[in-house]
Amino acid sequence: MNFLTIDQWDEEIWKQVGFIYNQAFGQSGAKPEKIIRNMFAKQMCFLHVATVKSDIIAMALTGKIEGTKTLLIDYIAVREDLRKQGIGFKLLEYIKTWCLQKKQLDSLVIEVEAEKTIENLNRIHFWERNNFQLTDYIHQYIWVPEPYQAMYLKLLPDAQIPTKGEQLFPYIVQFHKESFRLK
Repeated sequence: MNFLTIDQWDEEIWKQVGFIYNQAFGQSGAKPEKIIRNMFAKQMCFLHVATVKSDIIAMALTGKIEGTKTLLIDYIAVREDLRKQGIGFKLLEYIKTWCLQKKQLDSLVIEVEAEKTIENLNRIHFWERNNFQLTDYIHQYIWVPEPYQAMYLKLLPDAQIPTKGEQLFPYIVQFHKESFRLK
């Protein structure tokens, strides 16, 4: 398995990534392609892919949180027919290494749906198995019905990342606002 990170829109890569992205998020919470293109144009995101030969099998869309050394994982997905094989774990390990070695970032943040469904609990469990800490605070956005919680991971012991959801969500909200603001 090989990994690649890009910071510019690539139509050919997106053809494969878009399939995985829409498979995972198309009906619930996917940002429109127009918004993702705009995020690349504003240089506020990175696309990480896992490949086997020339096939993309997993993807993650991330963005640096301004004023911090933190990377927000906006989306991460493995091709549906290849899930539960450790590919998501390997992609996440790559992203951790990339943060430390290429970008001097020391922490990761993700938001997860807070409603206690089996699917949501399984997602939280995935992140906890990867050493993310779940915060207690439940955030309710005004533009989506489901509540969210923040999870964080310090990649270095002295990382200066807030550990309370109430402190993390203003950063997350700002990232989303900026992602939807057209250039």
